[in-house]
Parts: sequence; structure tokens; C-alpha cells
Amino acid sequence: MRVLVTGAGGFVGPYLIAALRDQFGSGLDLVATSKDRVPHPSIGTIEALDVCDAAAVEEIVRRVQPDHIVHLAGLAAIPKAAANVDLAWNIHLFGSLHIARAVLRHVPKSVLHHISTGQVYGASALPGLALDETVLLAPNNTYSATKASADLALGALAAEGLRCIRLRPFNHIGPGQSEDFVVSSFAMQVARIEAGLQEPVMRVGNLDAERDFLDVRDIAAAYALAIKKSGELEAGAVLNIASGRPVRIRDILHRLVKLSGVQIAVEQDAARMRPSDIPRYIGDAARARQILGWSPKWEFETTLTDILNDARNRVREAAGGRA
Repeated sequence: MRVLVTGAGGFVGPYLIAALRDQFGSGLDLVATSKDRVPHPSIGTIEALDVCDAAAVEEIVRRVQPDHIVHLAGLAAIPKAAANVDLAWNIHLFGSLHIARAVLRHVPKSVLHHISTGQVYGASALPGLALDETVLLAPNNTYSATKASADLALGALAAEGLRCIRLRPFNHIGPGQSEDFVVSSFAMQVARIEAGLQEPVMRVGNLDAERDFLDVRDIAAAYALAIKKSGELEAGAVLNIASGRPVRIRDILHRLVKLSGVQIAVEQDAARMRPSDIPRYIGDAARARQILGWSPKWEFETTLTDILNDARNRVREAAGGRA
């Protein structure tokens, strides 16, 4: 089982590779890539690959001859995509097309697992109902538009022989996530307050929104199962990966503050408010449960505890061990 992973140096990459090793053991032949060639403590060697470079993508697919490709590479944060519009289109749409074309040329029997996002449903989430795979794609920002375009392009290529599975994960959280994301941002602020490095005030955006959160380890397990079960899925198949349970952002903040035991004031920060926020955004993953035999395993309270402990470690390391 030879698996090529793009974007392996990002947040999800190490969790995915751990899940693949758990699923396939010694039968796994892994090639991990990221834009920069950097050693990783849990992954080992990571090869350099810029998915925007069509020739480089062609070369590695031809050389590695993977059975499966998991395409993680991307700009994960909505604000980063908005600030780097051309780069977002190049990575998400054209990078995905480079991989798909290389697969069709060199390894047409291999399966491309395209990591899309639940954000592609966009404005279709406004009614607040759980979104399944049949819901209209209605992206409402640069990030979701670029991801939806790649999702649709690969679906069209499936009709031309591309064996691909499109996975649409909803919000995923866990230790190691950047502060560009709400739960990690909360946890890092709490950790700095605990360490005396920030005044006891939390600066927050919209606390009333409800979102579908999953532990990144559950997400990674779903991706590994998609490889294992790929023979049971038609080319171009779409699977939502979601909990189906809405969680209010305010409740997450209160839980993290409670875990800290510190008295903290809360102030709304206009810079953290999104102009097109959707009140409730949740997914329906019944199809993944049925086909993959997948369901979330991690308790939400455990996930939050792990995130806060990780934030404490990161704050301590940044302070040179003094915090």
C-alpha cells in the first residue's frame, strides 16, 4: 500500500500519517510531501513538493507510482485565503488539477483522495439544517469558492476516468492547530493569561454562531478508512465528515475558561468578526457512517483539555520555559 500525502507538514498531516500507520501497519509504504523539505519528529522525512508546480507534481507521481494520494495541501484558514487570493486559486484549484492530470497520465488505477471542506456548502447552510452531500454548493468566500471549484473539477474528471474520492470535513480541532482558528485562539489566550503574559481579558469575535466540531484524530481516522474502503466507492464519490452536533462558540469559550480556573473577562473584538457569518453550520455524515463504518470516538471535553494543555506547552516553550 503506497500512499503519497501532500501537505503532510500541516496541522492534519501528522494525525493522518499516525492513522494510516495504525490502519495499515507494516503494509504501509508512505511518501510524505510538503512545500518545504523539513524533518518532522513524528513523520520523519518529508519531501519538498509545491503543488502549484505542474512539472514537480508530474515527476513525483511518475516516480513514486502511488496506489493512493491524499491531497491535503492548501491554505486552511479563511482569512489567509482572503489575503492571498491568487495563491488560494493556484493551490486549491490548479494544484488539484496538476495532481489529477498526473494521476491520469502515470497511475490511472490509483485513487486520489481530495480533501475538500464542508465550507463548500456556504450560503446553503443559512436555514440551519444539517447539510448532506446532495446540498447545493454555494461558496461565500475565497476559501470556499476555490475549494468548491476544485471539488467540482475533480468530479467532472471522474467521468473521464479519474478515480477520486472527495471528502468534505467540517470544522476540525485539536492540539497543534494555529491561532487562525477560533478554538486554538481561545486556548492560547487562556494559556497566556494563566502564565501572566496577557491581561485577564479574552478578545473574541461572534460567540453566538454554532458549528460542527470534530477532533482532528477522528477526521484522520475517517481519511484512513476511506483508503481502506475505496474499492466500495464509485469514482467521484463525495463523503461528508461531520459530527452532526452543533456547538455554540460561547459554550466552547466557557468550557476552556472553566478548565483553566482563572477569572477572565470577555471583550468583543470587531477585527475578529466575519462579515458573512452563518448562524448555524452543521453536517450530515450518515453516508460516511454507513459506507466507511466510521463514527467520532473522541469526547469533546477531552479534545478541549488536550488543546488547552498543548497551548500551555506552546506558551511555555515560547517563553523559554519561564512561563
